[in-house]
Amino acid sequence: FLRYYSTKSTDEPTSLKDYVTRMPEKQKFIYYITGQSRQAVESSPFLEVLKRKGYEVLYMVDPIDEYAVQQLKDFEGKELKSITKEGLEFEDDEDEKKKFDEQKKELEPLCATMKEILGDKVEKVVVTDMLSESPCVILTGQFGWSANMERIMQSQALRDSGGMSSYMASKRTLGLHPTHPIIRALKAKVAADKNDKTVRDLSNLLYEATLLASGFTLDDPSQFSSRINRMVMLGLSLDDEEAAPAESDAPALEEVTESNMEEID
Repeated sequence: FLRYYSTKSTDEPTSLKDYVTRMPEKQKFIYYITGQSRQAVESSPFLEVLKRKGYEVLYMVDPIDEYAVQQLKDFEGKELKSITKEGLEFEDDEDEKKKFDEQKKELEPLCATMKEILGDKVEKVVVTDMLSESPCVILTGQFGWSANMERIMQSQALRDSGGMSSYMASKRTLGLHPTHPIIRALKAKVAADKNDKTVRDLSNLLYEATLLASGFTLDDPSQFSSRINRMVMLGLSLDDEEAAPAESDAPALEEVTESNMEEID
């Protein structure tokens, strides 16, 4: 029998049958999240709203789970639903839906600007209602690989570098939390001047940090490190010249060589 730890079963694994018996009446799906380890998925931003709404999420952290859920589509009439993919919707009341629609319209300029900045790194930038604490999250397409499956395939020694791999690779969607202070501040900066260099730097930094939080790996870690270093310099009120390493007082190699030669003579 398949058994998993979950947001509501932290001490011992639970079965799908037990999960279904605990489901609230209005819950339609069996929610799960895949990841590299239990520790990684327990701190995932994808869990924020689901936990707040009282929905249980299964932790699938064994590589075989990625293959198993491709075959196990449902259990006792309840469809298994990955919370890291697009298309996750909740039954909100009319007031909440209306408010969310207003937030999406309000953030359209920011979404368009960030998509322009990030280019082909993301398929689109949208407003999401999946978050309550994090500023943003990376969602994948319903029919492509999850972030965890992409990591598993990249680690394969004989992986296909093209063909199926390129077709199934995650189509990334950047989802923004509409009421988060970072998103609100970024919206204000875009409204003031969307060509501001700070907007570009912050958009890239936010995207790369969100990639890591969402279970992906960075394509260019050195570039991310450089951005972090610039943010640290900004926090310490340092400019580029002050941050540069001081020149060594040691004599040049040629001087040392000449001096040593004279001593030998």
